[in-house]
Amino acid sequence: MTLCAFVLVASEFMPVSLLTPVAADLNISEGLAGQAISVSGVFAVLTSLSIPALAGRMSRKTLLLWMTGLMFLSGPIIALAPNYATYMAGRVLIGVAIGGFWSMSAAAAIRLVPAPQVPRALAIFNGGNALAMVVAAPLGSYLGAIIGWRGAFFCLAPVALLAFVWQWVSLPAMKAEERPAGSGNVFRLLKNPLVALGMAAVSIFFMGQFTLFTYLRPFLETVTRVEVSTLSFILLTLGVAGFIGTILIGAFLKRSFYGTLIAIPLLMAMAAVTLIAFGSWVAAVVALLGIWGLVATAAPVGWWTWVARTMPENTEAGGGLMVAAVQLAIGLGSTVGGLLFDMSGYQSTFLVSAVLLLISAFLAFLASRAERAQKV
Repeated sequence: MTLCAFVLVASEFMPVSLLTPVAADLNISEGLAGQAISVSGVFAVLTSLSIPALAGRMSRKTLLLWMTGLMFLSGPIIALAPNYATYMAGRVLIGVAIGGFWSMSAAAAIRLVPAPQVPRALAIFNGGNALAMVVAAPLGSYLGAIIGWRGAFFCLAPVALLAFVWQWVSLPAMKAEERPAGSGNVFRLLKNPLVALGMAAVSIFFMGQFTLFTYLRPFLETVTRVEVSTLSFILLTLGVAGFIGTILIGAFLKRSFYGTLIAIPLLMAMAAVTLIAFGSWVAAVVALLGIWGLVATAAPVGWWTWVARTMPENTEAGGGLMVAAVQLAIGLGSTVGGLLFDMSGYQSTFLVSAVLLLISAFLAFLASRAERAQKV
């Protein structure tokens, strides 16, 4: 399942490092090419909201294999796409797989390991996520330069097939269990003000992140003016910093839980604004993107911990709601970023990203106050 998480995240964000060649080959704008992130996010939302109902009637193993199979099919469809519509159809399959897999990941962990080891199992799943964030963008950029963007996408198919076979052989049946009526309704959790504020904070956070992140390559090529080798190095630096952040964030969460959730978007907003001022200075861009990667990749660990801490009796429903919220935010962020990038350039894209991240920090602060009020 960790391998599957790795391929899913790599597939989801591969377009980030390949926007320029994809746009040129399909004869579309870079902003339009970036909507590949948006469409996968939209269908991930729809799937994550449907999975809780389906999970009541189908084994977890069967669902996970279906999601992995769709991921496997998407790679060749994208790689062989003769036009933009086919390219986007492949991205739809990735979106369905993302929504289904992440909605089921917590439930699967609960079924696979003893209760005390569930947090560790989820951390291992997120390890696949973090590793993909390290290698997906720079590897996509590198492979795109050597074998083309189509070859880069096609390379995902064998790894996805390996994940499918491995899960088919190793996973137990995980048959469906009877659940109370209405347990699949994730929206009932929003009646709790703490949950509503937290979900708003995480949604705005991811929207702000991907308003900027989706369009890093065009920024680096047209403003920082780096070549492909330097581009790959910068993206690798961002990914490695993110992997380090994922390892370190646990200690910060123990020391100051909400303080960490508030500080992360504040640091990212600072980096976004500073990139506008120093975007042509390579050393400054590398340092700023290192800070961005260090905290941005670690943020999901903090918010998944928040789900377990806030909804200990409803982690599956809470997880499904968060998947939907995050994927919707990613889609909206990519869309907003693309429109701004095409219409008025990177400055407005990065500035709006910073504003959204500041709003997320404020909402996280309000969530911390709501939690204290509930404990009184």
